[in-house]
Amino acid sequence: MPKSVNRVYSHYALDACSLLGVMIRTKRIERKQTASDIAKRAGISRDLLYRFEKGNPKCEIGVAFEVAHMVGVNLFDLDAKNLELQLDSRLDKLTLLPKAIHRKTRSVRYE
Repeated sequence: MPKSVNRVYSHYALDACSLLGVMIRTKRIERKQTASDIAKRAGISRDLLYRFEKGNPKCEIGVAFEVAHMVGVNLFDLDAKNLELQLDSRLDKLTLLPKAIHRKTRSVRYE
């Protein structure tokens, strides 16, 4: 097992973790979902879910985002339509680029 590292987190990071935890707990309670149900669906322990809700910064960010999605917390202001529009605009820019760039090769003359 790897040696644990004592990290110092900024106030910004700690506040963000706390805010996400409060949002997850609030949505879970609003939807009348138990911690056991959410933990089972996410494939995590109930203790880990409680650590998310308390704002523990050492929890995996991917699992925290998955739990937030399960309980209905919108992490970003992008909905599916806006996300699709942004991706389309990026693809339009890519179509302006050439498909491939080939350098001229020198022909070898044999004498």
